[in-house]
Amino acid sequence: MTSREEKRQMKSAARLYAVQALYQMEISGQTVKAVTREFEVHRFGATYEEGEFAEGEPELFRALIENAVNWQALVDQMTDRALVAKWPIDRIDPVIRALFRAAGAELTQLDTPPKVVINEFVDIARAFFPEGREPAFVNAVLDHMAREAKPAAF
Repeated sequence: MTSREEKRQMKSAARLYAVQALYQMEISGQTVKAVTREFEVHRFGATYEEGEFAEGEPELFRALIENAVNWQALVDQMTDRALVAKWPIDRIDPVIRALFRAAGAELTQLDTPPKVVINEFVDIARAFFPEGREPAFVNAVLDHMAREAKPAAF
């Protein structure tokens, strides 16, 4: 595997871990500092009986978590505008809510091209919901959010 492919995989893993960490924070009430430390020490590249965890890019992981928390109101408002009025963000599945927060943080606070963000997070939705309609739903909402956050990219 080339270093470019390795770097891409580490970024993909960081995004997945960010979704998991945001979900864990919401469910358990853990702080950013505690969950960041837990993931970086116990998940990034760790090997357990049930398998090996991918190595994640710590800088992207931290940026996604911190920005998702610091800019949560902005991201949640963008998400609400992209959702049907009867389904505000607090009524959707907590995994998808964590996914929207991580993706929204990347769309609004980082320089990643919007299409990359959409593709990466739709892939994460497929990992969590392989048989469901959630990936298509995530794609539609993120497309709306990306057009609002970075209209010049479209």
